[in-house]
Amino acid sequence: MDRKSVSYFVAGLLVGLLLATTGFALVVRQQNLARSQGGQIVLKLGHGLDQGHPVHAAMVFMSERLREKSAGTVELQIFPNGQLGSETECIEQLQRGALAMTKTSAAPMESFVPEMAIFGIPYAFRDGDHCWRVLDGTIGKQLLASGQGVGLHGLCYYDAGSRSFYTIDRAILVPDDLRGLKIRVQQSKTAMDMVEALGGSPTPIPWGELYTALQQRMVDGAENNPPSFWSNRHFEVCKHLSLNEHTIVPDILVISQKIWDNLPPHVQVWVQESADESSLYQRRLWEEGTQRALETVEQEGVTVHRPDRRPFIDRVQPMHDRYEGTPLGDLLARIKKVE
Repeated sequence: MDRKSVSYFVAGLLVGLLLATTGFALVVRQQNLARSQGGQIVLKLGHGLDQGHPVHAAMVFMSERLREKSAGTVELQIFPNGQLGSETECIEQLQRGALAMTKTSAAPMESFVPEMAIFGIPYAFRDGDHCWRVLDGTIGKQLLASGQGVGLHGLCYYDAGSRSFYTIDRAILVPDDLRGLKIRVQQSKTAMDMVEALGGSPTPIPWGELYTALQQRMVDGAENNPPSFWSNRHFEVCKHLSLNEHTIVPDILVISQKIWDNLPPHVQVWVQESADESSLYQRRLWEEGTQRALETVEQEGVTVHRPDRRPFIDRVQPMHDRYEGTPLGDLLARIKKVE
């Protein structure tokens, strides 16, 4: 073979290899596209609740609805009981795109999204119905979208009821009953300010350590909703539940903005629709669970008190006044105008 023939042969070989490589790459891209369009997408959701919690049941419902809408091509895998980390750790994983979704209380979210501090302001909502009118409306949707700049895309809210005080051996009937008491709160500045405004001593303690802290009287009480008071067996130590209902702090289902942006538009629709349906489903479960929890703890020897809320509302009014002229104060004013 002469030099010219060798040159033609090598050139032909190179062209052939290039075409083969290009063709292979095209096939790979087509296969990846087929997998995406075919919806072979797995979304992992981590949260800290147990499998008997109404919110977990709602996320299982969401998984089923997502499977139905996608004809089995999109799978939502749920990891409860803090398997993938604490609420804050899961939020940070979402920001990196290392985890698709998490369920978090609005309280830890305020460290990432300042607007979420609105839920920690006591008596920001007149009652539960008023709260859901706000969350289902424009304000609620704007709050869900407010974390997009830090990589957090809100999908929906889950009902976590009203938070009230429960104590070991003293009923909280008026704010002055909190004086001298150490009350466990979430790691939230707003929550700590609230307990201080009411006269108590706020003491942040991780949720998983609270039962022991109560048992050993490291704190005199805590504040949460009735189902959590019951399901975590805090009623075994605290014999007074005072339904002053100072805050309504919802749970929020959040997806990583990075992962959301990479989902095909039709999958985004399926995810959002399934989340919205799970929210409505969970609210019914929560209402039933709250009534069942109150009945059960009373049977276990807890005295359930229903104090007049007005003295508590009046006591925290200076907190509301301090927010005037701030973005949070403007948001609070908008909420109060919702009928």
